Amino acid sequence: MNNSMAPVPLAPGSFAPIELPCNQFDHFYRGGNRIGELRGGPGGPMRPEEWLASTTTRFGQAPAGLSRLPDGRLLIEAIAADPAGWLGPAHLDRYGASTEVLIKLLDLDQRLPVHLHPNRAFAGTHLGLVHGKTEAWYVLDAPAGAEVGVGFRDPVSMAQLREWVDREDADALLAGLRRAPVAPGDAMLVPAGMPHSVPAGVFVLELQEPTDLSILLEWQEFAVDGRLDGHLGLGFEVVLEAVDRSAVSAADLAGLTLTAERIEAAGLRSALPERADPYFRIHRVDAAAGPVEVEAGFGVLLVLSGTGRLRTDAGSVDLSRGMAVLMAHASGPWTIDGEVVAMACRPPAPDAPTGAA
Repeated sequence: MNNSMAPVPLAPGSFAPIELPCNQFDHFYRGGNRIGELRGGPGGPMRPEEWLASTTTRFGQAPAGLSRLPDGRLLIEAIAADPAGWLGPAHLDRYGASTEVLIKLLDLDQRLPVHLHPNRAFAGTHLGLVHGKTEAWYVLDAPAGAEVGVGFRDPVSMAQLREWVDREDADALLAGLRRAPVAPGDAMLVPAGMPHSVPAGVFVLELQEPTDLSILLEWQEFAVDGRLDGHLGLGFEVVLEAVDRSAVSAADLAGLTLTAERIEAAGLRSALPERADPYFRIHRVDAAAGPVEVEAGFGVLLVLSGTGRLRTDAGSVDLSRGMAVLMAHASGPWTIDGEVVAMACRPPAPDAPTGAA
């Protein structure tokens, strides 16, 4: 990280790029050392997540999860004070003052349990929320031969699903998932409702809808009581209705995935299939062939490698590996140059199509 950068003016009305401090915290699964190494955070052994530019709280643990700016203000407070400056008029007209996205780093020293996230219809009916939790992963690191499990390989009846959950049958649930290989530089969209698990050793940049809604289907070997905390306080009889029990084919997963070979090119390259557009955007930025411009808007630039410079109408900053730089709409377009590779993480565009329920 570039810790020598001069302090950024953060008074209301100033929209110079902001280097975000690390917002890494504990969770019920192991990991976090690669976040610490990349971002200068505390590392593991039980801090497997960092939330970047977060205006989302952890479920049932508010205000935990919210990001602070270097001047001590919560980002959510800064946005509330000037939503047009941070988000832009077109975003406000379409989405209101919500950033519409939660950006995370997940560093897994332990596989994730088989779990899922509810869609917008379920979250609205049972929790009074506008958003569900469709998410996407961009793989930063993975062991050779790593495979994620996403969706059930064969249709699963509700009776069978209830039996697996009642027995806490991790083996049956894991065996029932459709498997797909992942390697560094690959990306995958995971629609709300799909059960999934990610193996130990995988390190991802994750974008998702701005909620912290997870339903656990098994929790063996994890530091969590799934019977108490695995069902969003609704009970399993209710939350199992959120599970997509249909079969997911290999072709289905291929349609949700972009491989590194399809993503990695000079310039600005989308890192997700078009089906992600209603929810969020991730673009891989490689400035090796010349300056790359990103349109004005709220977002975070996470630097993966190299050095360079980011210029905006409101100010500029030197870039180096591990920096997470926050931009507001009022900063103006971002111009990135130098021998730098980074990920531009942004909300859906104001004219994005409407997402599934």
